[in-house]
Amino acid sequence: MKTTLAAVALCLPMLNSTSQAKAPALAPDLIIINAAVHTMDPARPTAEAVAVLGNRIAAVGTTEEIRPLAGPATRVIDAAGKLVLPGFNDAHVHFLMGGFSLSNVDLREAQSPEEMARRLHDYARKLPKGRWILGGDWDHESWPGAPLPTRQMIDAATPDNPVWVNRLDGHMALANSLALKLAGVSRETKDPPGGVIVRDPQTGEPTGVLKDAAEDLVERAVPEKSFEEKHIAARAASEHAAQVGVTSVTDMSAGDDVGLYQYMLERGELKTRIYAIRSIVSWETLGKAGVRAAFGSDMLRIGGLKGFADGSLGSSTALFFEPYSDTPNTRGLLFDQMLPEGIMLQRVMAADKRGLQVMIHAIGDEANKRILDIYQEAAAANGPRDRRFRIEHAQHLRASEIPRFGSQKVVASMQPYHAADDGRWCDKRIGPERSKGTYAFRSLLEAGAVLAFGSDWTVAPLNPMPGLKAAVTRQTLDGKHPDGWHPEQKLTLDEALHAFTVGSAYAEFAEHAKGSLAPGKLADLVMLDRDLYQTPAEQIDRARVLLTLVDGRIVWEAR
Repeated sequence: MKTTLAAVALCLPMLNSTSQAKAPALAPDLIIINAAVHTMDPARPTAEAVAVLGNRIAAVGTTEEIRPLAGPATRVIDAAGKLVLPGFNDAHVHFLMGGFSLSNVDLREAQSPEEMARRLHDYARKLPKGRWILGGDWDHESWPGAPLPTRQMIDAATPDNPVWVNRLDGHMALANSLALKLAGVSRETKDPPGGVIVRDPQTGEPTGVLKDAAEDLVERAVPEKSFEEKHIAARAASEHAAQVGVTSVTDMSAGDDVGLYQYMLERGELKTRIYAIRSIVSWETLGKAGVRAAFGSDMLRIGGLKGFADGSLGSSTALFFEPYSDTPNTRGLLFDQMLPEGIMLQRVMAADKRGLQVMIHAIGDEANKRILDIYQEAAAANGPRDRRFRIEHAQHLRASEIPRFGSQKVVASMQPYHAADDGRWCDKRIGPERSKGTYAFRSLLEAGAVLAFGSDWTVAPLNPMPGLKAAVTRQTLDGKHPDGWHPEQKLTLDEALHAFTVGSAYAEFAEHAKGSLAPGKLADLVMLDRDLYQTPAEQIDRARVLLTLVDGRIVWEAR
């Protein structure tokens, strides 16, 4: 049952701490009582109970206030003190890729090149000859000595299947010899602008690893996925999101797959609200149609554009002012979308002029400054409006750039799990001094920036709990920083949750509809198996979702 805000207001009283509920004309469909409700609503930060009518929050209050609203058909859930929160809003995912990853080969946990080869061999045995092996999410930083993999490491394990498996950050990938042959990549192939073909220093032959723009050389040889395959992956992604309490996502790789999501929405299969983002390179597709930011329904919207300024720290392609500490012959790479010089400014200025929202990936300190400069120039040229420019990752910042996020009203769209992951080896890459400006959550917040948290799934788990733990503790995955890596950047639990809910809603122009639990807002909420506010910070990641509600509908319930 879908209910308008006006209907909710007429049917159910809005409760405060002193009001007494009367029997409504329409009883709620569901009420949760005896809960530890943290609403993220400053008007009423905590409560004990929530009532839902149709797809809206009808009332928030004490158990004594909410319980009498139940009618004969109302489902009443006794939370027994468990935590209820607004649904998590992941501000940065690659949704379809995530769905495929649930069935792709898993190389993330491989602790050596040998284990990587074994996993590929075991996976290949289940496939017909000629089927491409994709995904993987390997991380060479977890291997002794952190060597880059080579095609020779995996050729014997995968003789009959082309292999194209990416590092977990997506900014470099490994091909076996068969995949390179099918793609036509050889010693004679030149590095494209914004990309690197890693080569054997003795022979000049490709090792199998290609970085950033060079990845396109192999990507174009990979067979296109069918609509049916994409549909299966998207359903798996939406199911997984429901299980981990993620009710909204900004899909950075949606591209032309909006029709797939619309198909699922029409069939009642979509369990996740999606803000579907296109590449800024094709901004004219939306611009010429007159589409503006965040156009669509509460379930599916378009109007955002994603760009890239540089690569990643793990691939040594993030762009810095100074050379890498461990590879002093490079400062990283400008992404090919930034070339020729000035093209990104032209795109941003034109897209912003037409009311589209721009969000650009920037990792290194120079990349972040370049994008802040572009945003500043575009805003000055196009005049004041509520544009909500975003920098995706905002990973490594000089102290001079941090205040600009607040003064320029640029959203810092960040992924706290990366701090726990990259913190294991970041100092090796760029040294301890530059690391002080890495994932500067506290400094950005104090500078007046809006933090919007996400996962970057599949780069990191979609489950928000490890990300929350990382934001609050700054502990690294290797256990070497029990008091936190750069602990001065820690957030409180409330601040981290705000970034995962209200902040992410703001980042997609939706804070008036979702992000907090308040009467009239969309009924997206989660119930956890424990109260995080009463849980030791280092155990936050142990929490599990018991119930997920999207649009007033239970989409996941633990049994």
